[in-house]
Amino acid sequence: MAAPLTADQARAAWLEHLAHERRASPRTLEAYGFAAARYLAFLQRHRGEALRAADLGGIAASEIRAWLAHLRGGDRPLSPRSVSQALSAIRTFHRFLDRRYDIPNAALTLVRGPKVKPGAPRPVSEDQARGLLAEPGLDPDRADWETARDEAVLTLLYGCGLRISEALSLRRRDAPLGDLLRITGKGGKTRIVPVLPAVRRAIDIYVADLPLVLPPDDALFRAPRGGPLSPRHVQATVQRLRSRLGLSDSATPHALRHSFATHLLGAGADLRSIQELLGHASLSTTQRYTEVDAAALLGAYAAAHPRA
Repeated sequence: MAAPLTADQARAAWLEHLAHERRASPRTLEAYGFAAARYLAFLQRHRGEALRAADLGGIAASEIRAWLAHLRGGDRPLSPRSVSQALSAIRTFHRFLDRRYDIPNAALTLVRGPKVKPGAPRPVSEDQARGLLAEPGLDPDRADWETARDEAVLTLLYGCGLRISEALSLRRRDAPLGDLLRITGKGGKTRIVPVLPAVRRAIDIYVADLPLVLPPDDALFRAPRGGPLSPRHVQATVQRLRSRLGLSDSATPHALRHSFATHLLGAGADLRSIQELLGHASLSTTQRYTEVDAAALLGAYAAAHPRA
């Protein structure tokens, strides 16, 4: 007769499921695995004994709340957002236990995570955005086509408000760009974004410098060895550029998308138009940019007004 499945073995099976069946990213696997390991370690200390997978069906709501309180306390307390993410991971773990091993846990429905206020986007200034777009061309250690590629990708993020995944989804057949660009974003939602002359120019320069002949359906942006460019490369590029420019850690590729929206709002664009350009399903998501613009307005007032 096989030994009962342990809680740690169930955790390993869950992570295997996430990796191979759900195709979760390495970052998600790391975060979920860490949250589940802390959860099980806490429960085993709390109960004073090793846990079987079957025991997880009997975890009480009070025990889950005690674990959340443990995360919020101690020498290194987690933020409400991090606690909420940990609880989300544990809910996913328990759903797996229910479906795979028929070990349901009704107590989770009685537990609510901390309220998390959505943080305001952290855009870069117009001068900082221009610096990020121009800086790749000043790198003498990279081939011309690579600097042209990095400039083109970053110009798409700032000039069209694209996500990294959306910019990297362009195919060779999409270039040269027209006046409008059809983008498929989150949830398969399609939107049309206008293409500025500066964006078209950046793409044209990259295509002219590209030392590869690509089939129409191949990814437009390529890595040094010829494969499709990865989001990690774009993130590493911006990390290197912001270090050279002396910018804060908040200057990320996604900050260029935030800046696209914030600078449009500051120039008088209405929220509905910005919602359409960004591909937000809800106007409430777009309204977060009004907080940023109001903060900038108050900052300018405080710096300039003689009575401030």
